[in-house]
Amino acid sequence: MKKKVAIKFSDEAKAIYDQLGERAQSSKVDRMLLNAIDKKLDLIRANCFYGDIIPKKLIPEEYKKKYAITNLLRVELPCFWRMLYALGDDENQIVIIAFITDILDHKKYNKKFGYKKH
Repeated sequence: MKKKVAIKFSDEAKAIYDQLGERAQSSKVDRMLLNAIDKKLDLIRANCFYGDIIPKKLIPEEYKKKYAITNLLRVELPCFWRMLYALGDDENQIVIIAFITDILDHKKYNKKFGYKKH
């Protein structure tokens, strides 16, 4: 039996998602990002391993401490944005939790992962 995939957002990721939703009427870029996120969430529901796996040694300590995650996957979005998520399961149900930790632009992504500008 295939497990159901439930999507849960961190408070930070939910705030960004909501901001994009509020601005989508007047901003073509925000509307494009919001639509892309929704499509990627559907792909994650269909295949929880859809994203690129980030090596454990590169997972930011902030995420390990704040969310107690041991895995992290990345999905690329338009305009060099990224969506990061971790997988877990619900002990009481047959459900995989895709926990969206962050939705961020390329500059914030590089900073979070310690990448330097060349």
